[in-house]
Amino acid sequence: FFSCRSMADKAPSGAPQEVPPVDPEVEAKYQLIRSVGEECVTEKELRNLVEKKPNFRLYDGFEPSGRMHIAQGVFKAMNVNKCTKAGGQFVFWVADWFALMNDKMGGDLDKIKTVGRYLIEVWKATGMDMEKVEFVWSSDEINKNAKIYWTQALDVARRFTVARLTKCCQIMGRKEGSLTAAQILYPLMQCTDVFFLKADVCQLGVDQRKVNMLARDYCDAAGRKLKPVILSHHMLYGLKKGQEKMSKSDADSAIFMEDSAEDVRRKILQAYCPREVEAEEGTEKAEGEEDMHLVADQLKNPCLDYVEHILFSKPEATFAAGGTTYDTFQAVKEAFLSEKLSEEALKEGIINAINELLEPVRQHFQTDSEAKALLETIKEWKKAGALEPVRSDVPDKVPEVPVCVVYAPMPKDPASYFSLSSILAIYQRLQAVPEGKTATLYLPDWSAFVCNCLNGDEAAIRAAFTVYVNVLKVKFPALMEKVKVVWQSELILSNPNDYWITVINIGRAFTLKQVRGVLGSGEEKEEEAQKVHDVIMPLMHVSDLVALGASHVICAKEAEGLQLLSKQYTVIEKRGLEVQCMDPELLLLKKDGLVTDAECHVSCMDNEMDVNSKLKKKAFCEPKNTEYCPPLVLATQFVLPLTGKWSLERKEADGGPKEYASAADIVADFSDGSLHPGDLKMSVAKSLNEFLAPIREHFKKEAEAKKAQSDLDKCLKKLAKAKK
Repeated sequence: FFSCRSMADKAPSGAPQEVPPVDPEVEAKYQLIRSVGEECVTEKELRNLVEKKPNFRLYDGFEPSGRMHIAQGVFKAMNVNKCTKAGGQFVFWVADWFALMNDKMGGDLDKIKTVGRYLIEVWKATGMDMEKVEFVWSSDEINKNAKIYWTQALDVARRFTVARLTKCCQIMGRKEGSLTAAQILYPLMQCTDVFFLKADVCQLGVDQRKVNMLARDYCDAAGRKLKPVILSHHMLYGLKKGQEKMSKSDADSAIFMEDSAEDVRRKILQAYCPREVEAEEGTEKAEGEEDMHLVADQLKNPCLDYVEHILFSKPEATFAAGGTTYDTFQAVKEAFLSEKLSEEALKEGIINAINELLEPVRQHFQTDSEAKALLETIKEWKKAGALEPVRSDVPDKVPEVPVCVVYAPMPKDPASYFSLSSILAIYQRLQAVPEGKTATLYLPDWSAFVCNCLNGDEAAIRAAFTVYVNVLKVKFPALMEKVKVVWQSELILSNPNDYWITVINIGRAFTLKQVRGVLGSGEEKEEEAQKVHDVIMPLMHVSDLVALGASHVICAKEAEGLQLLSKQYTVIEKRGLEVQCMDPELLLLKKDGLVTDAECHVSCMDNEMDVNSKLKKKAFCEPKNTEYCPPLVLATQFVLPLTGKWSLERKEADGGPKEYASAADIVADFSDGSLHPGDLKMSVAKSLNEFLAPIREHFKKEAEAKKAQSDLDKCLKKLAKAKK
């Protein structure tokens, strides 16, 4: 009755091999825990875990969103008891933060926690052995460990394509075309939970197997040797015909833990209960949607399903119906199919057995004062409608002084990151911030991480931004004194709860298709190959602007799509956002050169020899050609504007030294041939080295800058070595 997809579990071909003796105790524990799952990926790994790690950790998660049906209550309690008896420590991830994120209980975290405590009381009453069970509240743990949790989530995100994650979203019964951008985040976070909780076994339902398999795929991508075992339990049918699983939104689709004896009788008596396979109408699955059941069952009788998976789940269980006591489910099924056991008698037996299971729960909530108070409180909320979902955005906090944001570029391409063109672009944007607004230089380090900049090396990413800011402070000290430098990671960690709820709300406001097309790179991306960061980064960008209280953004033209998306989000739309695009000319030393070629750029980190060599040997500079002449552009658009003058050095025989204060004069002399390419190159190189000298000196003396450059250099060497 079990399914296992591991090819490694098959017996090896060839000559017989000596099999080591099996420890009876280990085998008994393995068989007990294996009986919990309809599928195990993989059995070999599970057996090894039971043998070598006696206190292995299993996890399941639940969102405190109201009612608990019998599968979540009785069935889960029995499965947990089997797992803990086999030596496991069972961790329940109480997803109260996710319930808050999904606007449950009117968006009131205290109410959500109350419902969570109520559900725990239900499990106690069902007989769940709490000695080796731990309940971990997500709202507490995520906020206490925000850096660990969210960097793990971003690490998962940077390793997958959108196509891979949308497969996980099919568990929600939606095709990709109808997905919101937020729905791509749920599998990311559920995958993160596995590693955050240090789970050895994911013990959830078959409906969650796709996202659990994502955790194993992540281990492959991240080079993690030990993968979580996926032990997926059976999904009980809904009580109505054609219901693949129970539904909390349909009260008659399942027995719920608070149902009265009369409720149980009514629901079971009207439950679908065929003896023969019947044609199902209107039950075609959505494209790509998988069965909720891995074991073939054409009959799909929910009454028999209850008998097998609830009533016979308890060790040494029996079932009495029609005057006969049955020791096995198979005997019950055969008696029913052969009509020795009538439908009425079968259902009466189920009613009696279920009421017997639920009676301790009813008694607990009548006699235990704490449990009774919890139930009465929840009933009052239910009457008042306080449990209905209520959408509420994080309140907008608009600063007294308007904020103008300039984003520092992400270190996607080390070759061009510290180029003079890049530094000049940020300098010009910061200079353009109007008087009366707070000039904010924003360093998107976590966005750079999820976009896999510098191969996702967090230390190198921070070093790159640190170097960038140091260069700006050395060369433009007066300007930078007026600029507020904000690290994205620090902004997020100052209030992670509000930041990520905002990210989710932004994701809900847009379809996946809308967001994945925002990053205008000038080239169409194959949908199958598009990375998840093309969705996550835009959502974070909008949340950045909300958290900063920004009303003005000065950006590159290629980032305009991000700002347009931001302007459509309700909070920013109400506040208003001015967008200003500024792009200085991109300067490549080589004609038809590549942006990714370091030899095409003069970098702020180049030494004197590098600058001289690039200008002399690489820079395109034809006599009298003013249409494309990088040294001429450097003289007229970089050196002259920043220093107020440009000095030409040459021999007396060639005309002698000359000082220029006008770009037009430099262009005129080069155009008529009186300024020779060789003299232009040499003098521009000298001017650039003079410009860069204070930067070089700073990085020799200042400890923070020196360390940042060292960390970055190590990463770049590592990346260069990996390419070879």
